[in-house]
This record gives sequence, structure tokens and C-alpha cells, in this order.
Amino acid sequence: MKMLYLIRHAKSSWDYPELKDFDRPLASRGLRDAPFMAQMVRDEGIIPDKLVSSPAKRAYSTAVFFAQAQGINPEDIVQNVNIYHAYAEDILRLARDWPDDWNTVFLFGHNPTFTSVANYFADEYIDNVPTCGVVALALKTNKWSGLKKGEGTVQEFWFPKQFKKR
Repeated sequence: MKMLYLIRHAKSSWDYPELKDFDRPLASRGLRDAPFMAQMVRDEGIIPDKLVSSPAKRAYSTAVFFAQAQGINPEDIVQNVNIYHAYAEDILRLARDWPDDWNTVFLFGHNPTFTSVANYFADEYIDNVPTCGVVALALKTNKWSGLKKGEGTVQEFWFPKQFKKR
């Protein structure tokens, strides 16, 4: 069995309209939520074999918080530009090429793609993965190349507003 953690980037800032979408940083709420969620996942005892991220600033910044919570050097985060503006099929192609010794992967990216990917595998419908949401998918395969539609189970679905009053 493989475990895939889809982690949508934390809340991004719109304070700098001149920035390209790719370069938008995290907002103050994102800077608060990302370390909180990273530590919460770590406190659950979940340890990834690999962190893979979109290189968009808001996604990679979120990944860095998760790496730090895990004691992983942020330089070890695999960045893949194909995650940015991806369709669900693009994510599947990417994942099918991962080494099989990566049993637990944290994947950082964007919506609406991550909601689509979650629903591609999931045994229950997810309407929306909110910012800094984490969907833990148990996949019924021992090889990433064997990923198939509907062959997953949502083990957990966490997001910041479950834990904090706003």
C-alpha cells in the first residue's frame, strides 16, 4: 500500500497585484496555518519518504514548513513545475513515475487539481480541499505505476478551520 498526502498550499497573499500568480507569497493566515498543520501532521506520527512540490512560491513555502516540522532539509524537497497548472491526469502521470521505495509521499500543490485528484482515488466525495488542507489517501497498490481510479481510501481529511476558531 502507498500513502499519498495531498497538501494544498496555505492561504496566499493578494497584497501585491503586480506579482505573477506563480510568485504570490503566503498571506499572514497562511504563515500561521502552514506551521500549525505541519506540526499537527508530525504529531500524528506521519513521516514522509519524500516531499514533492510545485515550485510556485506559495506551494513551496508550505512544503518548507512541513519539511522543517519533519526535520527534513528543505533542499531535499523535489520541485516539479508540472504540478503548477496541472490537471489531475498530469499528477497521475507524475506519481506513476515515482520510485517504489517512496511509500509515503507529501505532495504540495494547487486547486482545483488536488480536489480532482482526491476524488479520482477516494471512496468518498470531497467537495473542496481548502487552503492548507491535507487529504491522506491510502492507495491499493504497492507500485506507483499501478495507480488506478477508485482504488484508494481517504484515511484523513484535515484543514485549519477544523482546529482553530476564526
